[in-house]
Order: sequence, then C-alpha cells, then structure tokens
Amino acid sequence: MKPKYTTIELVYLVMALIGISATWYFNVLFYLQTEDTSITNFIAQTVTTLPAKSISADISVVATTFLIWMIYEARKIKLKYWWLFLPLTFMIAIAFTFPLFLFFREQKLRKDNLLG
Repeated sequence: MKPKYTTIELVYLVMALIGISATWYFNVLFYLQTEDTSITNFIAQTVTTLPAKSISADISVVATTFLIWMIYEARKIKLKYWWLFLPLTFMIAIAFTFPLFLFFREQKLRKDNLLG
C-alpha cells in the first residue's frame, strides 16, 4: 500500500507552511506599524536600501523563472487548477506557492506512476 504522502511531499508541505508564516509575519507587522499601508508604499519600501534592492531583484528573477517553468510543467503533466498558483504567488508569496506547487506536482507524478 502506498503511503498517503511521501517524505518529499511532506517536506514541500512544511516548506509551504514556513513560507506563508515567515512572509506574512512581516506583512502583518507592516500593516500594524505603518501609517501608509498602500501596496504602492509596500513596494516602495522594498527598494529603499541596496540590500533590499538586491533581494528584490533576486526574488523577481526567481519568481519569473518559477512562473514560466510552473506553467510549462503544469500543462505538460496536465495538472488541474494549475492557474490558481499565478494569483496566489502575488497575493500570498512565492515562498508559499513554489513548495505548494511542488507538492501537487509530486502527487500528480506519483498518481500517474511517473515517479519511482
């Protein structure tokens, strides 16, 4: 009998939970401590220092690469509802959607017997 979740699937789920928790902890602090909580101000603050600009550039390239690959991979393996990861990436965090996508991808591949 196959286990409900493989070890790697559980790792991806844990990483998704860490991703949503870590990013939204700071998002909530921003909303609690900042007078101007507009998305414009939020984005403006991500480029206030050189390290912040570096991290923003880094994440932008990673996010773009992930979205391109995710669309390609999801369509290739015929993953249902793959398009939901697009808005979730921008509404929640790539730190959440990337491991969550990997979890669903792993399940689909296992279901289709494409994994060993």
